[in-house]
Amino acid sequence: MTPARPHLVWDWNGTLLNDLSLVVAATNAAFASVGGPSVTADEHRVRFRRPVAEYYADVLGQAVDDEAFGRLDRIFHDAYRSGLTTCELAADARTAMRTWPGSQSLLSMWFHDELVPAVHGFGLTGNFLRVDGFRGGLGGDRKAESLQKHLAELGLQGSSVVLVGDSIDDADAAVAVGAGVVLYTGGFTDPARLRASGHPVADTLTEAAKLAGTLP
Repeated sequence: MTPARPHLVWDWNGTLLNDLSLVVAATNAAFASVGGPSVTADEHRVRFRRPVAEYYADVLGQAVDDEAFGRLDRIFHDAYRSGLTTCELAADARTAMRTWPGSQSLLSMWFHDELVPAVHGFGLTGNFLRVDGFRGGLGGDRKAESLQKHLAELGLQGSSVVLVGDSIDDADAAVAVGAGVVLYTGGFTDPARLRASGHPVADTLTEAAKLAGTLP
């Protein structure tokens, strides 16, 4: 049976890729570099948001301008890269992708030149019509503009698309382009925050894919 919205866009970090522990460790490395506090995984899930500079400012209790964010962002990414080989896919990621009857693509805010070989390394490239990561020099921004470009490259309207992601920013991006969205509780955001958003929420990726197929 063809879903009402026949194309599914997957998020990568915190969704298909189970990298929460690494992200928290890399975030704490960035905070430690300026004498800031450490956050637990639960604290990170409650407080994290985009733009990431706003999240950093909230935790550090001080303004984080572009220069300061650039330094923190480099420390974060250096720490993240050093541990990336320890990360695995979410437990049911492959099953969830197999259950989706329509076309699929991948959109991440991780750097494009590093995302593409990572996806290939997991043997997933053939699942996607397109794989897009962030092509700018400094990350941390919101996802809406990237999703708009991703769909334009695919020749798709938002009305034919569902995004599965793990953050409120994913939901905001989907709404901005008229796409449907299902939010996954196994990633970077506290489940209570996701449920409070009013969008459909799933505890597994397989459930998320099934829910995506029911959206009008």
